[in-house]
Amino acid sequence: MTNRLGNENSPYLLQHADNPVDWYPWGKEALDRAQTEDKPIFLSIGYAACHWCHVMAHESFENPKTAALMNQYFINIKVDREERPDIDNIYMNAIVAMTGQGGWPTSVFLTPDGRPFFGGTYYPPERRYNLPSFTQVLMSVAQIWAKDRQGILESSQQITQHLQQTSLLAGTSQIEFRPKILDQAASTLAQAYNWRYGGWGGAPMFPQAMVIEFLLGRATRGDQLSLSIANNALHAMARGGLYDVIGGGFARYSTDEQWLIPHFEKMLYDNALLARAYLHAYLITRDQKFFSVCTETLDFITREMTHPLGGFYSSLDADSEGVEGKYYLWSVDEIQALLGDEAEFFIGTYNVTKQGNFEGKTVLQRALDDNQLAIRFNIQIENVAEKLSTLHRILLTYRMARPHPATDDKVLLSWNALMLTTFAEAGRYLREPKYTNVAMRSAAFLLDHMFIDQRLYRSWRAGKALHPAFLEDYASLGLALLALYQSDPQLRWFISAKQLAHQILALFKDPHGGFFDTASDHENLILRPKNLQDNAIPSGGALTALLLLQLSTYTGNHNWRLIAESMLDTILNSALRYPTAFAQWLLAIDYASHPVQEIAILGEYQDPRTQALIDTVWSSYHPSRLTAIATYPPPEASPELLISRLLLNESPTAYVCQNFTCNHPVNLTTDLAAQLN
Repeated sequence: MTNRLGNENSPYLLQHADNPVDWYPWGKEALDRAQTEDKPIFLSIGYAACHWCHVMAHESFENPKTAALMNQYFINIKVDREERPDIDNIYMNAIVAMTGQGGWPTSVFLTPDGRPFFGGTYYPPERRYNLPSFTQVLMSVAQIWAKDRQGILESSQQITQHLQQTSLLAGTSQIEFRPKILDQAASTLAQAYNWRYGGWGGAPMFPQAMVIEFLLGRATRGDQLSLSIANNALHAMARGGLYDVIGGGFARYSTDEQWLIPHFEKMLYDNALLARAYLHAYLITRDQKFFSVCTETLDFITREMTHPLGGFYSSLDADSEGVEGKYYLWSVDEIQALLGDEAEFFIGTYNVTKQGNFEGKTVLQRALDDNQLAIRFNIQIENVAEKLSTLHRILLTYRMARPHPATDDKVLLSWNALMLTTFAEAGRYLREPKYTNVAMRSAAFLLDHMFIDQRLYRSWRAGKALHPAFLEDYASLGLALLALYQSDPQLRWFISAKQLAHQILALFKDPHGGFFDTASDHENLILRPKNLQDNAIPSGGALTALLLLQLSTYTGNHNWRLIAESMLDTILNSALRYPTAFAQWLLAIDYASHPVQEIAILGEYQDPRTQALIDTVWSSYHPSRLTAIATYPPPEASPELLISRLLLNESPTAYVCQNFTCNHPVNLTTDLAAQLN
């Protein structure tokens, strides 16, 4: 018999539909019942690919005795953090404030009106890991609720006030955005960098794609130290372990500091951000390894995480057949049986052993580089990569027949927009139409299925669009459409991006500065969140600032730039002091601090002469470059950047501009290249 979650659309909520717990989804029914019965709320927040969420569900939520306690003393609510980042943000911050750390599953106890007063993350069924048992926690909270109601109410009020205060950030005095302003952040990142293993911080190690993007941007302007750090980090993560060398794509994080043993879940946003970083690194360095990682990751997304209609799925589970990582592990016997005479080469490449490195089997990580392999096995170095690629394909075919990790097949708007951006850029820079086509299908899907009655929706699954979209959704989609417009110059993409910016200003703007995460007509929670830090995905505020800056470049709307600069001014000191927590903001500050190359190209898109000009523009990567392309004369509603431009010699023509002041127009690719450099 299913509980109330049986009617939900989220795969995570549906995973709990058969629990004996009387679960409610977040909503009026549950909150009203808590008020009517005067019961505290137990709020459990997680997501479908979360390993420890599965563990706690199996140990506690599937246990009839534990469920009986929960049903007797609490109103129990389940939330998919991916569908409701607003709820997750509020109560995760509460847990961090109360305990000093957070994570998922989030287990938090609320007053009937939704104010938090106690909580943590995972609780075991018996006391262990220096944690009380979950039943101990339940009974303690129930007893305190009965005996010290006033104390709980006072505590919840204090925590709520703390959350409200920490959502406010004082601004600095008005500053001039100059390139040197970011040197402090780069210096902080360099000092904290782990050269031995690659990355920042200790175990568990999380990939820092936005930080690497910031360093790569500096590399395009000659900062060799930033380039060295970015190169080192990208190579460290690409060796395997975190990176799936057989099938492409990245796991969520590494449990150790060497990037060897991953937490095996694969999230769409990680792969979007990392594939883009590897793309940009390849364009700067021409390191073939970076090209391979980027394209293999995009091919993995196309193969395993794409809906037939064009949207991208959210995640792949860490577990298969109830075992963490089973899908990705290898034994010596398997490899010998599959590869025959080539097994020794493969085993040497990845140091596959009988004892393994994870629960008796091996997580693949490169032990020998191409040069070492060429010497050890007496082959030409130029043949190593192709040989490995052939062996990878054999193992991938075999692995695809294994029981596959569960897929969270809901389509989340902001995550999809991040991946759309990466496909659009890959198609443009690599001159690869298949990637551009994926991006076009994705954009069409999002606009056709998740933009309803002039409003965006956060989540889509099984034909249903649910949950009003958040700031991060609007801003990330706006940026994605501008990226796609540069790869596929249909006005639809540009016009839609402008429309989204207008809606952001109408729905999310805080009169006191910046933007809220939720729209003005959103459900009332205990506070209106404004999350400024970048987390696993960029913050909505940072994305909004960059969107307004880019649109200001396209349109000449200086007011949009002023709004963005005021946001950057507010965040600047925090970003410089804590660059890993504000990396997307650094990217926006970087954009605001450097002259932007505004490139207008006029000519029939399919004309080889037009394509030659386009190829010249996109033959190199530069973070401060925007392009608009149109036939002559430009259609109505084209970017201001294209207006009043004339053809030179009645041939396809390019203009390289800055602040709408242009160099002389050119027809020849050599002349265009000279102006770009």
